[in-house]
Amino acid sequence: FGFRFSLMMGFAVIGLAAPPGIIAGLVAGYFRDTPIDTVIMRVTDVFLSVPPLILAMAITAVLPPNVFYAMIAVTLMWWPWYARLVYGIASLLQNEFFVQAAQVTGAGTAHILFREILPNCVSAIFTKMTLDLGFVIIIASSLSFVGLGAQPPTPDLGTMVADGAKYMPDQWWITVFPALAIVLIVLGFNLLGDGLRDMLAVEEV
Repeated sequence: FGFRFSLMMGFAVIGLAAPPGIIAGLVAGYFRDTPIDTVIMRVTDVFLSVPPLILAMAITAVLPPNVFYAMIAVTLMWWPWYARLVYGIASLLQNEFFVQAAQVTGAGTAHILFREILPNCVSAIFTKMTLDLGFVIIIASSLSFVGLGAQPPTPDLGTMVADGAKYMPDQWWITVFPALAIVLIVLGFNLLGDGLRDMLAVEEV
């Protein structure tokens, strides 16, 4: 159950964090070197300047410790990474011929962003989502480990590791097996992300 819960939380956080980050990156990249670009990317830089785990712990420390607030905290710190990724791609594509052709034919901004530029970002976005799932699970488990995430009786791998630490070293398996599950989940998603990156030939931006 802890394995399933960690996966569900990882998918939920990525599903909540990716859309606003993608939209922000598209808008800032398309309107590069304008006040819109400046405002969006400076806000993004502020979030990126704070270590993710520290920001998540600061948010959850002032809110009631439960799963919902832990998800919100991780989501708030994760969207800037998608904004930065999509911004780099969109800023390179804004002067491409197919974008200029759409502008000449009178296509609206939304059409250009979501029908012309976004499809060219999909490979990089999916690869990052896969890689990020493992990191999100580590952050969520870390919050639960220190008592700021999921609370009993909600099953969570981080909580299991913390509870099992009370019985070390005599009953070491209570802690080791949940920790091993976290390692395997993260390793699996990292390998999947690397495979997708190689298969889709995603270039670093």
